[in-house]
Amino acid sequence: MTSFTSPALEIISEAIAKLRCCSQVDLQANWLESENSVGTHRCASLPTPCSLNNKGHIAWEKGKKVVWLQQKLVVPPQLHDYPLVGLSLRLALTWWAELAQIYVNDELVQEGDLFDCATRILLSPSVTPGEEFNLSLRLVSPNHDDGALVRSLCLYESNDPEDPEPGFVADELAVIQKYLDFTPEQLSTLAASVAHIDWSVVSDRSIFGRSLQTLRQNLQSKIHVALEAHQRRDVALEAHQRCNPNSKIYLLGHAHLDLAWLWAVSETWEAAQRTFTSVLHLQKAFPELTFCHSTPALYAWIEQHRPDLFTAIQQQVKTGRWEIVGGLWVEPELNTVSGESIVRQLLYGQRYVQAKFGQISSVAWLPDSFGFCATLPQFLVLGGMEYFVTQKLRWNDTTQFPHEVFWWRSPDGTDILSLMSAPIGEGIDPVKMATYACDWEAKTQLKQTLWLPGVGDHGGGPTRDMLEVARRWQQSPFFPELEFTTAEEYLQEIRNVETLQATSLHFPIWHDELYLEFHRGCYTSHADQKRFNRRCEDLLYQAELFATLAMLTAEAYYPKAEIEDAWKKVLFNQFHDILPGSAIPEVYVDANREWKAAEQTATAILDRSLHAIASQINFPSPPHPDAQPIVVFNSLNWVRSQVVEITVPNLQNTDWQIGDLTGNTIQSYLPESISDRESSTRQIAFLAKDIPSVGYRIYWLCPCIDRMGSSSQTFSGDYILENEYLLVAVNSDTGDLSSVFDKINQREVLSGAGNQLQAFQDSGQYWDAWNIAPNYAIYPLPPAKLTHIQYREQGQLRDRIQVIRKIGQSEFTQDYILAAGSPILKIKTRVDWQERHVMVKAAFPLNVTADYANYEIPCGAISRPTQPQTPAEKAKWEVPALRWADLSTDDYGVSLLNDCKYGYDSLPNQLRLTLLRSPVWPDPEADRGLHEFTYALYPHAGTWQQGNTVKHGYELNIPLQALLLPARATSGKMPATASFLNLSADNLIAIAFKPSEDNPHELILRCYECHGESAELDLQGDLNLSVVECLDLLERPLANDPSSSQHVETVLPWKIVTLKLKS
Repeated sequence: MTSFTSPALEIISEAIAKLRCCSQVDLQANWLESENSVGTHRCASLPTPCSLNNKGHIAWEKGKKVVWLQQKLVVPPQLHDYPLVGLSLRLALTWWAELAQIYVNDELVQEGDLFDCATRILLSPSVTPGEEFNLSLRLVSPNHDDGALVRSLCLYESNDPEDPEPGFVADELAVIQKYLDFTPEQLSTLAASVAHIDWSVVSDRSIFGRSLQTLRQNLQSKIHVALEAHQRRDVALEAHQRCNPNSKIYLLGHAHLDLAWLWAVSETWEAAQRTFTSVLHLQKAFPELTFCHSTPALYAWIEQHRPDLFTAIQQQVKTGRWEIVGGLWVEPELNTVSGESIVRQLLYGQRYVQAKFGQISSVAWLPDSFGFCATLPQFLVLGGMEYFVTQKLRWNDTTQFPHEVFWWRSPDGTDILSLMSAPIGEGIDPVKMATYACDWEAKTQLKQTLWLPGVGDHGGGPTRDMLEVARRWQQSPFFPELEFTTAEEYLQEIRNVETLQATSLHFPIWHDELYLEFHRGCYTSHADQKRFNRRCEDLLYQAELFATLAMLTAEAYYPKAEIEDAWKKVLFNQFHDILPGSAIPEVYVDANREWKAAEQTATAILDRSLHAIASQINFPSPPHPDAQPIVVFNSLNWVRSQVVEITVPNLQNTDWQIGDLTGNTIQSYLPESISDRESSTRQIAFLAKDIPSVGYRIYWLCPCIDRMGSSSQTFSGDYILENEYLLVAVNSDTGDLSSVFDKINQREVLSGAGNQLQAFQDSGQYWDAWNIAPNYAIYPLPPAKLTHIQYREQGQLRDRIQVIRKIGQSEFTQDYILAAGSPILKIKTRVDWQERHVMVKAAFPLNVTADYANYEIPCGAISRPTQPQTPAEKAKWEVPALRWADLSTDDYGVSLLNDCKYGYDSLPNQLRLTLLRSPVWPDPEADRGLHEFTYALYPHAGTWQQGNTVKHGYELNIPLQALLLPARATSGKMPATASFLNLSADNLIAIAFKPSEDNPHELILRCYECHGESAELDLQGDLNLSVVECLDLLERPLANDPSSSQHVETVLPWKIVTLKLKS
């Protein structure tokens, strides 16, 4: 094959190059550079010629440095003897610059940036030889990267569609060549045809034009007919060899608009208005243009601030020329958010789209999120979605994702038709489009391709020039048919191709997460955002739960609007360039304000609701006249025990003790600190035992004369923590854990020093905040240096040892805490972090060896190999998880829990948690400053399921709530101990309890099965609730679902269940 195709390819390539030279001029080598002051546009005297780098670019240094380029363009009579008079002239430019300003004859004609980084400017509709154009470019380099003028061309184009210029014919030949790559015999036919081009008449445009027209006519009859005959006679030809020039390319205008990134949110609103206005104007001139855009949060802003623009969009939606895709409130980060956050993205997003545009979105449009959890298909389908679209896995740094269109199956068995779309932010480039269409057809057997023209990231959308070029190529007999469509229509069409009985086409099934082999640092960067997110998610769950209970028990007002507003603030900040930590500082000023507002709202609602519920309790007689009731609330749906602390008055002559319901004294103590002695208040701690599922239990705070236990006793010399479960030793030289002995199972947990703070140089990455250096492990930094170790508490309720260690200029203060009745060693951490390009991990070598580690993901768990074999497995050297990771065999395991960290890695006998990074772009101060977080080690018998790791992860994050009431508190009618809600199954986790969105008299309970095993749901509790029907995430009845009945008895593995309840 090579022997006869190589000469053919040479002939074709030579002809294409010669034709392009007749109507195109590369300007790169002609630019002159000059020093000039910012704000002017004429270059100074004595300009110097620019040099090109090995890529053919004009490059200059990063740091917002300005470069001025100029050249005088004079229209010649001909190019390579081809006459130019009467042709139109366009200047085509591509740059990599934070700002690009283009001047023609001293007039600013266009501006662009890093994302609007290419243009074709019409210099003249009909040139005259000798015509002059003074071109000047003012280019500003990005702060983080060298700038570059990537390409500059003069394009002379015909205004007569029947007589195209040589460059257009060259592109047609390139398109044909792409389609004939798999049929080499036709390449020789193409080569024979172009070999007959009569170059001797190129100086006579009319004759040469007729020669090219003859070529095109011959190719139409030969190539097309021959290929069709070839396909008819060779029906057994392998599918991947069929590249049909008649394939159809569907177009869908698109403008990816990041809500915040290298610009603040306020700038996004302006970009959205410009983009949407531009599209509406273009649709008047180009009625064929169909446009899609996601993000209900953005439409809601437009509705409020630009009602005229919003009304125009609504009208275009009605006509089918504007498609609302996405359905989620924003295009979120989907590795580090909770399952209920994904639910709310869908619930609020889809309900808004339904209310404002008449129907929900069927297409989950997520082109730029940094990977997708394995459970996402179930969320999407339950949220009314039929299709999932992304292109982000085309960014993989190790492997190529194997599928273009596929069924994505989540662990519960839910399938969603999924598309790895064409890249976003593209224009109308016929050769690039033909290449993509050919590759698509070869991989999928589908002749229908979807292309997404439009400037992206910072908005922009399709341009007039794109649409004009599309119209021009629509007339070419060699280019696939072009037709605008919607994403939904396109996906329906390819799904129908699979379902046709006459076809043997079956899309592959993907059973795994969609892990992005890139941007692994986003699990850790800007740790403050991760902490805000976890805290707000947990607070909103509790606030909503107890507000609903207060409504039911105390007839309290349910703050629906306030809760929804707080949720929407959280959902907005989960946008895929905010929560991952990859935006500029100004973005986080705005984000932190919204986080704090959501946190304050949730905290206030929670406090108000707890007091309302407590006001309905019938308190027994106090054991002391001045005794104050303490109500300990449990928001989780299982019985739990935990050491809790409350704030009490610091009276000079009075101490305090804790009594149970009947007044019997229980163990309590006053954790002492120097500041407590001068303060008007102090803390008292006690073990709250067996707090009922979604319920409460009463204790008493009583004054006493005898001083109660405190932590001021004499400490032992050895740094040992011990309770009924664990015996823990801390190394007095390093601050590491030298031993964690499991007393119940009689085995050492660690195989080496535990909680090693391992620091590494983490630099050299272009996408600094996004990416961890792949080779970081070979650049370890000196080990942490212990500067202080001491006992802080040692008593019957809790032992605490504090170690202070330094890494570089940063100080880690860690408290090892072992509480009575708990099998978990907590490591409460406070860090003054001052490093740059350093990453720190906490390492735990374990006396467990397992082939797989398990990790929590939204409403589920995933297993990942600890000894990866394939390139795709090896690419997962840093992985996301929510509250825990676990290394277990059938008989024993260890879980590593956290309260706001998301990056893990594992070996067969080691778990590591990534604590902090320190990138400097795009936020130079991203993580510098104070951090507080807790992680914990949990050894257990059996698997993570048998050890109830999921529950322990929730308990670390959502502590019991202790409410101290005044003495002689008002009594109501509720019992002193109550359980409002119990699901009666160890493997069901409640994640929402709330009134219905549409009917406040109906209740919604959402839970999920967390172990991969069927669960028996038997609703119990003092509210006497029963199940009415099973709903989807939008709170609509599930059609034809067998569990949509009066009683839900069995919840299948990994299922998310939303139930309508009645009392």
